[in-house]
Amino acid sequence: MPESEYRDIRNLDLFAQMKDEHFTALTRGAYVQNFPAQIDLITEGEPSDFLHVVLSGAVDLFARWNGRETSLETVRPISTFILAASIRDAPYLMSARTLEKSRIALLPSQDVRAIFDLDGAFARAIVAELAQCYRSVIKGQKDLKLRSSLERLANHLLRQQRRAGGAAAFELDFEKRRLASVLGMTPENLSRAFKGLRPYGVTVNGTRVTIAHQDDLERFAKPNPLIDDVSS
Repeated sequence: MPESEYRDIRNLDLFAQMKDEHFTALTRGAYVQNFPAQIDLITEGEPSDFLHVVLSGAVDLFARWNGRETSLETVRPISTFILAASIRDAPYLMSARTLEKSRIALLPSQDVRAIFDLDGAFARAIVAELAQCYRSVIKGQKDLKLRSSLERLANHLLRQQRRAGGAAAFELDFEKRRLASVLGMTPENLSRAFKGLRPYGVTVNGTRVTIAHQDDLERFAKPNPLIDDVSS
């Protein structure tokens, strides 16, 4: 593994406080690989052989059932994905594919579990990360079950606007078909939802969204930090 990427991984909260010798042992069997866009990385139901770290690019976590597919999360640098399966030595519950050209580090799950037993700081960091993931899942469930499709779209746009720096006009972070999947909607329902937000000053042209009446949209959306704050 190149030294620069070794440092990038070491600086993640998950690994930052562990002992040097344990981090060396953890990464001794690791390797880094480049993947083009739209390449499957893992498949749900398969053994969790590796903990993955996204160093560049973007990864879509998704699932399929009975002929249907849904996107669950987008993983961006620098972060890990499917930590719980690695710790529990359990099958993956999600599949993953690259959304764009990506560079991924793969750490053997058996080494992750071995160091978990040896390094208290690493174990505490894993608990903290899994707790954050659990809270994110609860917020996602609240968003899905307590809000209408129009309210989900409105709040997603407000969150995306904040990530884009707060400007009135910004780009969607992915194409509309995938956005519909993330929000639990069909592409047709998403199109109708965008039209339904026009009275609140929302216009969309391709992937570019403009919010002309910020206060009107926020009064309709009623953003709530117990659902929409992804940092806590």
